[in-house]
Amino acid sequence: MEFDTIAAISTPMGEGAIAIVRLSGDDAFAIGDQVFRGKKGKPLTELDSHTIHYGHIVDPATEQVVEEVMVSVLKGPKTFTRENVLEINCHGGLVSVNKVLQLVLKHGARLAEPGEFTKRAFLNGRIDLSQAEAVMDLIRAKTDRAMNVALNQMEGRLSKLIQKLRQEILETLAHVEVNIDYPEYDDVEEMTHSVLLEKSSYVRDEIEKLIKTSEQGKILREGLSTVIIGRPNVGKSSLLNSLVHENKAIVTDIPGTTRDVIEEYVNVRGVPLRLVDTAGIRETEDIVERIGVERSRQVLKEADLILLVLNHADDLTFEDEQLFEAVKGMDVIVIVNKTDLPRKIDLEKVEALAANHKLVTTALIEEEGVDELEEAISSLFFDGSIEAGDMTYVSNSRHIALLHQASTSINEAIQNVEMGIPIDIAQIDLTRTWELLGEIIGESVHDSLIDQLFSQFCLGK
Repeated sequence: MEFDTIAAISTPMGEGAIAIVRLSGDDAFAIGDQVFRGKKGKPLTELDSHTIHYGHIVDPATEQVVEEVMVSVLKGPKTFTRENVLEINCHGGLVSVNKVLQLVLKHGARLAEPGEFTKRAFLNGRIDLSQAEAVMDLIRAKTDRAMNVALNQMEGRLSKLIQKLRQEILETLAHVEVNIDYPEYDDVEEMTHSVLLEKSSYVRDEIEKLIKTSEQGKILREGLSTVIIGRPNVGKSSLLNSLVHENKAIVTDIPGTTRDVIEEYVNVRGVPLRLVDTAGIRETEDIVERIGVERSRQVLKEADLILLVLNHADDLTFEDEQLFEAVKGMDVIVIVNKTDLPRKIDLEKVEALAANHKLVTTALIEEEGVDELEEAISSLFFDGSIEAGDMTYVSNSRHIALLHQASTSINEAIQNVEMGIPIDIAQIDLTRTWELLGEIIGESVHDSLIDQLFSQFCLGK
């Protein structure tokens, strides 16, 4: 079953200009020949690879024309899956593309499982596991920075670095084995504790560099959960609309207009924000508003960044001070909004409460201060001088966890060497580090994990 000829619709369902049915496997062309009638009249196997051909899809049972198509012929191994691939370009309607899919399934293809095309690319050695995972990251990327990180990983930047570290460990382990098995050989350099310490320290430092990029990389991949909080009618919904550049939230002068949590993805200077506008946090007798306030308190606990909004034209209240208390120890940007109105708020007290947190003033109705706010968000998590193309970011949660385990293992090896423990004992932790790094690129990984990873892909990819 693993290498049957598979088929799936590889474009999003719905109406559009073009929809593609993709086949991959040894019988892709034979199945295509049963349903495709090309202008040249030649079998697909006789056509040149990486060419596209006009014709019709017909039902062999009735010879009735089902679709007018363009068919791409891609002969393995120079394809994404390293198998023969046929791509049938149909009109982008739901009925027509499904009819074409049903025909190829009827004549020998099997419906692909989620991510099975990419899984075959991995199993056939075209890409490693980290590159395969980057395919989904590229599809889900919400900003240019996130896309560049995924592209770098797809091109193998992370893989090459991991392979280099594994090779360094492997050569060290081989050197240790030679010293143990052939101590009488004078022409083999002795693996001393100092040499082992030097090589292990190099690997540890490179792993630590990757771990340092993981916080930023994960933000680029998954987005920054950003919660807007404040008392009712301070301008939270106006802030959401300003960042989204669209009127997503209702803005009125009536306190308590926002009754529920509103979520929206936005791109702020290349940083993807999962922006959450909450109901104004206050004590209220309104049952519906009270439910919204409770939900607001819940999302507050899960936030990566808090945008705390205050009203320039209102006195600082006890409720405002409670909000400062609620976000202690979190990443917070304090926004004093409505600066176009006469000032009532005590700015000195606000600065004292904000402490080391960034403070930005805005007049959102006049669209003033939005650029300064976006810059504050970007600089809080990213040095403005660093772009995603300048370094290898680790963004995948699985990779990050494995790097932390590898770091622990290599540090244990270093500690053992520093304590003077025999080298053949210290190499156990080195071997474990080598195995953990291998799991990142799929060199040493269980089949069940591979199945789980690819099941998260969309159908047809």
